[in-house]
Order: sequence, then C-alpha cells, then structure tokens
Amino acid sequence: MKDIDRGFSPDKGTVCALGLFDGVHRGHRLVINNALSLAAELGVRSAVFTFRTDTVTSKGHDGRIEMILSDEEKRRHFENMGVDLIYSPAFHELKGMSAEEFVKDILVGLLGCKAVVCGSDFRFGKGAEGDCNTLELYGRIYGIDVRVCDKLSYKGEEVSSTVIRECIRSGRIEQANELLGYIFGLRLVVEHGRQLGRQWNFPTINQVIPQGQIMPKFGVYATRVIIGDEEKFGVTNIGVKPTLKAHDAPLAETYILDYSGDLYGREIEILLDKFIRPEKGFDSIDELKAQIAKDTLKVREFYGVE
Repeated sequence: MKDIDRGFSPDKGTVCALGLFDGVHRGHRLVINNALSLAAELGVRSAVFTFRTDTVTSKGHDGRIEMILSDEEKRRHFENMGVDLIYSPAFHELKGMSAEEFVKDILVGLLGCKAVVCGSDFRFGKGAEGDCNTLELYGRIYGIDVRVCDKLSYKGEEVSSTVIRECIRSGRIEQANELLGYIFGLRLVVEHGRQLGRQWNFPTINQVIPQGQIMPKFGVYATRVIIGDEEKFGVTNIGVKPTLKAHDAPLAETYILDYSGDLYGREIEILLDKFIRPEKGFDSIDELKAQIAKDTLKVREFYGVE
C-alpha cells in the first residue's frame, strides 16, 4: 500500500473509501470492500481517505477520540484488506476546507476519484457542513459516482464505533469482538516492572496503556499473546494494581502460560478474548496469590489447555 501526498498524480484514477475508520469494524469493512470491488470492476486503483485518528477531536474524553486502533494498526488492517493507496492527513490540515473544496481539490484534484464509497453518516467540509446528499450533489457536478452504504447491523446490534467503545469500557469484550469482526487487542512495548510475579512463580510482562487509547474495563482477561510468529495464551490484568499500590497509570500485566523468555523492550500484542472478573484489592499478598492461581485455572479451562 502506498501513501498519497500532495505531489501524487493518479494515472487511471481511483475508487476511494471515505471515513475515519477508527475501528475498521464490520461496518467500515463493508464500505472499504465495496470500494475494492468497484475499483476492480472499473480497472482502477483502490484508495482510502481517512484522517489520522490521533488528530481528531471530540466533545468528550478531554477533547480526544479514544482510539480503538492506533493509526499504525489502522494502516495494517487496510493493507491486509488489499487497499492500494491511502491518504491520511492530520485533521487540522483540511478542517478549514469547504465541502465543495474538499470534493474539487482532494477527491478530484489529488485522488482522481472516479467513484467514492462512504457510510450513510459520513460528514465532510468545514464544520461538517456536508453530508451524503451534499456529496451526491457535488459528485454529479464533478463527475464522481457516489455510493452510500447503509448502517450495518450484526446479530441484531448496530455496528458502530460508539457501541464498540462502550462494550470495551464495560467489559463486554466478546460482544465488542463480534461487532469488530476481529479480536480487540493492545500492541505495546514491554517495560520493566517490580518483578514480584517472578518471585511468586507467576512471571509477567508489563505494558503501560497510553493516554488516548480506549481503556478496557479494569479486571482480568483471558488473552492470546502474539510473540513473533508464536501465539501463546495469557492471563492479563488491566488496571492499577490496587493491592500493591504500585501504579497510578493503568497497565496491562500478563502472565503468559507455559512461556519463559526475555521480552523487555519488545512490542508485543495481546488479544482480549474474555473478561474473567473485575479488578479488586486484597487484604494480603497471600490472598492475591491465591486469586492469581484461580484466574490462571479459569483461563486454562477457557482455552482448553492443561
């Protein structure tokens, strides 16, 4: 997949999927796959227009959108889907552009769009002045075929990033994964901890969860841990370690079943399969150790490993 910049010159033109695609969930994939199919039909390259998620503001959560995926992970999903081109500017670069300027300068002038595909809630232009009807109007003026995808439902539930975020925050991780169409995960660098787990025969990896990342409900999860080409199973506690009072910033602490090795400094992905229990404090270290043993047994039973 190739990045488009202001010097890009489309040869045969493109079919472009339009949207923030902050979760690349089932609804987003419907839009992108329709663009891919239409591009193949027209014999042109497929493209995605999306703002960098970390530059987009929201009215809630300190003015930031809580990211389901980092921009790097969004890009990885696009590549795996087979997208040819991506244009992903910072939001501030285009926020002052009118709806017509966006169509004329970006869709026609930069991307050479023969057609575009978007969701029914797509907005564009200064102050989000443009909607799908506006896009269809300018499409007729500038010769762009506009295809609009209706909202997608999956197993009776509307698929939206808002619903998915609420599922993740409330611990309904299995429902979030259903709506996403893949397993929600965190890809973070392993940092040094206090190594208490190692002393208790439960060696763990520690990964600090950055600001701006959607925060899963504090508690224990059954997880899959991706180490290079290997997939291991893990017991992951997300929270602040209330018993040990060791952290103010939330972190993911994972005990990897049947694994020994030095992972410090490496970027490791953990995939959250099931919420086991909420985080809680214990009156003693012995109670905490006993609970860790119980959590580990539950995770082994969930994955069917001895």
